[in-house]
Amino acid sequence: MDFKLKISTPRYQQIAADIAAKIVEGKYVVGDKIYARSALAAQYSVSPETARRAICVLSDLGIADSTKGSGVLIKSYENAIAYVKQFKDVQGINSLKQELIKSVERQKKETEIFTHCLESLLDKTDRFRSVNPFIPFQLEITKETPHLNESISEMNFWHHTSATIIAIKHKEELLLSPGPYAILAEKDKLYFVGDDDCLERVKKFLYPDK
Repeated sequence: MDFKLKISTPRYQQIAADIAAKIVEGKYVVGDKIYARSALAAQYSVSPETARRAICVLSDLGIADSTKGSGVLIKSYENAIAYVKQFKDVQGINSLKQELIKSVERQKKETEIFTHCLESLLDKTDRFRSVNPFIPFQLEITKETPHLNESISEMNFWHHTSATIIAIKHKEELLLSPGPYAILAEKDKLYFVGDDDCLERVKKFLYPDK
């Protein structure tokens, strides 16, 4: 196990969750018009592309409407609540996994912490078991694929492979549930689930000339 591996959530998802949290807290209400892409990028110190992906998440989840040149319009308080709860659940699982990794390094000294984290993780994992019942496959991205630097959405990954991407390892970070706007870069490791034949379908899709 790689104990130096950092598990993190994509920045654009963090921004989307932060905006949703502000809606839940009443700082924004339905009908409010908030940041354009450039203003959002400046506020969170990210690129315009990262800001665009955050807006796309809010739009896809029905939390906000985005119209070019008109900014972002808050659409649903209820959808914001649902997204914040889901985001906190996922963050909680990530936090527990990090604690487990640290606990393994100090097994003899912190047995009680390890046991507590394991029980909590198993309890949360049971609630998500139906989402990911398969052992994930993995495949490294090389410059030979014609889909290099394309997003998952742009390449219609699921449509062509029937496989679901659950994580992308980029350098020293593991992005869990990367979403449709994640980009595949050279040397990334792709983790996905599907039926027994999906590995071959993914290989043929990413490397059609082999």
